[in-house]
Amino acid sequence: MAKVVLENITKKFGDVVAVNDLSLEVEDKEFLVLLGPSGCGKTTALRCIAGLETPDKGNIRIGDRLVNDLPPKDRDIAMVFQSYALYPHMSVYDNLGFPLKMRRLSKDEVDQKVKQTADLLRIPHLLKRKPKQLSGGEQQRVALGRAIVREPKAFLMDEPLSNLDAKLRLYMRAELKRLQVELGITTVYVTHDQAEAMTMADRIAVMNCGQLLQLATSEKTYGSPSSIFVAGFMGSPPMNFIDCSFVQKEGRAFLDAGTFTLDISEFAAIIREKSASTELKLGIRPEDILLERERPRGDAVEAEVYVVEPLGSEIIVDLRVGESMLRARSPPGLVLKIGDKVWLIFRREKLHIFDGKTENAIV
Repeated sequence: MAKVVLENITKKFGDVVAVNDLSLEVEDKEFLVLLGPSGCGKTTALRCIAGLETPDKGNIRIGDRLVNDLPPKDRDIAMVFQSYALYPHMSVYDNLGFPLKMRRLSKDEVDQKVKQTADLLRIPHLLKRKPKQLSGGEQQRVALGRAIVREPKAFLMDEPLSNLDAKLRLYMRAELKRLQVELGITTVYVTHDQAEAMTMADRIAVMNCGQLLQLATSEKTYGSPSSIFVAGFMGSPPMNFIDCSFVQKEGRAFLDAGTFTLDISEFAAIIREKSASTELKLGIRPEDILLERERPRGDAVEAEVYVVEPLGSEIIVDLRVGESMLRARSPPGLVLKIGDKVWLIFRREKLHIFDGKTENAIV
């Protein structure tokens, strides 16, 4: 296995900068996810690692080798595509054995490795079938098997689960992660699905407009986002944002949202140090908003119930606060109707404050 290193990679298509000065290190045996919306540059970055695209600037290293000028076949990587890319005229056995035959392994070696891989993926009963006789999940396993059988230095995966139905996608997530840990293969995985990224990744690289915005563990990316974009992209429902002004009076500091004010004196020093202006955004995740029927003591925000969405294990409540709309996540026992008045309490230890101009995190 090997470390994968990108050093200041830039890739343009005409006037469009697909990847802009991207630098990151994927550690040996790590599962790293490139996450972002369509067009953010994640697939282009993956294709540069694979050798399917040539970067305009920068270096790519796999293990201790600089691979910029190496063709894909000599980089010792295996790529799994969204479309599976199986040979339709070949049996599963032959699909798995094809890369080994290309390396001129003996018939006995091919047979041994194919059967070992089929056992690992729990598909020995499928070896005689053709791809058209397989379900989507079975085809995905064969595509994975064709990558695994080669024992490459790194796996590159481009949204390999996106063609599966929701239930099978959940199952294959767990299977993929189990396999990666079991085999200890360095893996770079591309997805736009933040839930997929959070459940599978050792670290997540969040990208937008060709740039790396944050590289961190799932917990840190979710709990301490570096910017408004990262905060809004992670989580379902996403984080709530409220435009506020930073106000200081009588030795105290407040966020003034117009319809309510919030005492944030404990954050005043860091806001003064890091903020480029007095215009801020308050961020709070739906699960960090408590709903009360009666007005509690301390800071509380009056709201009107706009929509109630029961989801069985929880309720998502859309709330109108002045001109703003917020979403809260609540246990299923709370009975609310459209138009009800409620009071909101924001968990202080879970508040996020962003600079209104740079959109970077302050708190």
